[in-house]
Parts: sequence; C-alpha cells; structure tokens
Amino acid sequence: MSQHYHADQVSPQGGEGEHDRPLSVSARLGRLQFHYSGKFRLLQLADVQEGPKVSPDTIRLIAAACDAAKPDLVVFSGNQVAGYDTAYERTFRKRRWSTPLDGIYSAGLSMGGALGLGGASLKRSSKTQDGQTAVDRREPDRRDAERVRRQNIKHTEDLVRRTVGLITGPLVERGIPFVVTYGNHDFQCGLDTDQMDAIYREVPGCLNPEATVAHPDRVHALIGSALPSQTAFVCAPGTFALPVADCDGHGVVMGLVLLDSGDYARTGGYGSPSAQALDFLAAVPDLLGNRSMVFQHMPIPQFYDLLKPVPATTAYAVQGYRSFDSRCYILDESRTCPGSYLGEGVSCPDEDSGEYDLLTRSRGYFALFAGHDHRNGFVGRSGDLTLGATPTCGFGSYGPVPSKRAARLFEFDIRHPHHPRTQLLEFGQLVGRPGSHKVYTFAMSHVPTSTGDAVNLLRRPGFLAGGLTALAGLIASWGSTRRR
Repeated sequence: MSQHYHADQVSPQGGEGEHDRPLSVSARLGRLQFHYSGKFRLLQLADVQEGPKVSPDTIRLIAAACDAAKPDLVVFSGNQVAGYDTAYERTFRKRRWSTPLDGIYSAGLSMGGALGLGGASLKRSSKTQDGQTAVDRREPDRRDAERVRRQNIKHTEDLVRRTVGLITGPLVERGIPFVVTYGNHDFQCGLDTDQMDAIYREVPGCLNPEATVAHPDRVHALIGSALPSQTAFVCAPGTFALPVADCDGHGVVMGLVLLDSGDYARTGGYGSPSAQALDFLAAVPDLLGNRSMVFQHMPIPQFYDLLKPVPATTAYAVQGYRSFDSRCYILDESRTCPGSYLGEGVSCPDEDSGEYDLLTRSRGYFALFAGHDHRNGFVGRSGDLTLGATPTCGFGSYGPVPSKRAARLFEFDIRHPHHPRTQLLEFGQLVGRPGSHKVYTFAMSHVPTSTGDAVNLLRRPGFLAGGLTALAGLIASWGSTRRR
C-alpha cells in the first residue's frame, strides 16, 4: 500500500450537468460496486470533533476533499461530535458509567432534587403545614427531575442534529453516501450510540443500518437508503459490515467493516471493542466470503509495531502512551510507507483485546485504519495486516498545523482489491489558508526523510514539497484536559 501526502490544488467540479447526478458512482449504480473502470474510491474523515458551531474550515476541507476524490463512499471513523463542548453541559457525562446526575448538576439542579429529596428531606421526616412529609413529596420531585432530564436530552439531540447536518451537508449536496462509527467523545454529549445513529439516519445518504434489526448472521437489505440494492450485516450501532460488489454487481470483491472500538476502560485509559463486536469480527469473513477492511476510531497496541524505540534525546522522538510511556519512539521507516509522520504517541488501550490476532488468524482481513490521534498520519505493515493512522480533518480541536489537517483517500483496483493505494488530501493543498485564526496547533514530531515513489491518486501533475515545518507554535486550549 502506497501513500502520498501532497496533492495539487484541485478546483471544484465544473459544469452545471455535473451537479445533476450523484458524484458517487456507487450511488448511481444503487450499491457499493467497482466501476467499469475497475476502480472503487473511499474517503475517510477522522475526528471531525465539532460542536454545534462547526468551523467553516472543517466544512471547506470536507467539501474540497469530496470534489477532489469523487468517492463512492465516505467513512466517518469516530469522534464526529465534540461531546465535551460546553453546549452540552446539561447532559455532559465524562464516562459512560457516570451517573445521570452529571447532567443534572450541569443544569444547576441539586443532587437532592435529582433523587427526589428536597432540601427539607435532609431533615427527619418533618411535617409541613399541610401535613405532608418530605417522603410524601418525593414523587412530584422525581417527576420534575425526569421532565427536566427529558427536556435536556431533547435540547442535546437538536444540537447534535445541527452538527450532523453541517458536517454531512457537503456529502448530501454531492450525492455521496456515508457511514458512521463512534469514538470516545461522541457519547459525552449525553446521547447513546443508538440515539446518535437515529439522527444520522435522518440524513439522506446515510447507510448505517438500524441496529434493532440486528441479526449478525443474517443479511439485511438497505431498502429505502441511498443505495437500494445494497446489503449489510448488522451487529450494533456503529458496528456492521458492507459487501462491495464486482463490476457486474454479482460477486463480493471485499468487505468494509465499521467497528465501534469502545471509549474508556473502568481500570483507566481507553477501552476496547465489546465481546459482541469481536465475535462479529470473527464471523464476518465467512458471512461475506471474502477479505475485509476495518475502520474504527481507536488504534490497537500493534500500531507500536510500526514504531522504533529510541533514546529520549533522539530528534523528533515522542513518548509512548500509558503502557508504552517508559520509552520514546520514532517511525520505523523500514515498516512504514514514504510520507508517513508521527506527531504523538499512539493512544491505544492498555490491554490487548485480542483484536489483532482475530484479524490475522484466518487472513479474513487485509487492513485496519483508525483515527483518534489527531497528529498522526502513517501507514505500515504488521504481519499480513496493513495498519494506518489518519489525522484529524476538523478545526475545532487540537491537531497538526492547519495545512496538514486532512481527509484520507483510498483507491481500490479490481485486479488487486486487497492492496489499495492511499493518500492524504490536505487542507493546505486543497483549500489554502484557513479562514479562522482559532486553531489548536502542535508541532509535527516526525519529519519524513524521503518522499519515496508515492503516487498522486488525484491524477494531476504534482510536485513533492519538502521542508516540512519542524517546529510550530504550541497553543493549548482551556478545555484541553477534557479533550483527551
């Protein structure tokens, strides 16, 4: 798998006729399918991570990447919603197991009120003038608390609906179908994944199947979707598999699997996929009858196989995360593709869930791509599996310099569909200068030493830009502690 990180300026689609039909070839064909040219294109958008006030630069990058790539499908690989945004303070929860009282606190209510215990209830069951005890008054208080909770959830749903509408707007305008999985910040707004899934399905082009029909071993027809001839295998919200057909629409060439990779572990650090999700991964190769590619939010510990331990004094070295924090690392250039870069330690779960062994055991999978680490953009091989990290495409949270925020394009060839080429479509090359000065920027830690023989997938004459900025201003936001 080759990759290239510099694309020439690409002008938007021209001609009025171009907008009269979907930009996605698969949307015209009614299913995810290789074109008669033998190609299939996919665009990954990682860590959009925006609140209700979406940065215009985020929208500009999404739109420009769609125009440049003309993808059959867009994959949102988690953390679309910045659940920690202050707009969600009424329903915010730091962890899934956090008490529902977190949101009530944010709304300014007391714990006593949430429990149906008024201030008077803290005293011994004293009677009021009308003869009622505090115990008698618990039920109305409880009903009031539930009414407030429902109002707050409805308010959050409306805010999330606004964010989703803005970030998917460029796709809807261009007739490009999309799928979504979830990360460690989406749920923090106070909505569960099934609630968010329902909001995404309101948008034309969303292919996320309803989890209420989930029978992992049964094929589910996406009738009524943007691709009426498409089928899927469904496990849970954000966890499902989509077959991609050959040029004639008959045989399955490969599968695309979206996996909810978890959020946080009770023991600390990041979580892992559920046992149900891992069982589903084990079953997919037999269900589809061919190999698949996985998209998820969280990287797995084996991403460290692509890094090289080095002394802390080594140029561009970064410290590992938690279980790996005793050492510093740089990219192992013998294992990674030209143009790869490392901007921060790989923030993977402390515990190995066994996902890597599952993916490689039967050779039922050929690649896994994740987001999560906003400043990492690399691709490499670990055994028979291609692993890739995609940087943030959003401008509402921390990340690399604005010009390096990117979407990732994949191009599959019917002659060797399990060895796609990939390229980052960067803001600096597609759009130019950001329109906003508010962007949380950190230094690029690893600068590639060579550009290699990468290919520009946009099919336009390009130039290989060198001299990446080694040092950038270190700007931290006041809410940074809640973003990780």
